Amino acid sequence: MADMKIFQISVFVENRVGRLSDITEVLAKNGVDIRALCIADTTDFGILRLIVNQPEKAVEALKGEGITVTKTEVIAVRLADTPGALNDILRVMRDRDIIVEYLYAFITRKDADAYVILRVDDNQKAIDALTAKGHRLLKSGEVYDL
Repeated sequence: MADMKIFQISVFVENRVGRLSDITEVLAKNGVDIRALCIADTTDFGILRLIVNQPEKAVEALKGEGITVTKTEVIAVRLADTPGALNDILRVMRDRDIIVEYLYAFITRKDADAYVILRVDDNQKAIDALTAKGHRLLKSGEVYDL
């Protein structure tokens, strides 16, 4: 599974003017490129989830600025950008009793496929289930180089 380890960084973001910009500025100054992101918020704070090209460097830079950040292992799946493709993956998770804690998707200009980042309760079980059904998982280098 070593090649399949994709690391997402999660950043605690206070809901105040400029805070998101402060975070992206730290990443930019340190040459960290954002590949995908999502943000979930409440009235007082949000959680910014990022896939970046250099997760270790990003964590170090953000922590160096006093920003609360964690690193989480996720999986990345390549799928056709067609109706039902995401449902195929989610059916595999359901059929194998794998809990999807959250997901987010993105596309690139490089090809006609789409990509989904999944946070599940058992990465290896999900990897085994998806590959058994012919789904293409991405290696870390493929994701970070998108």
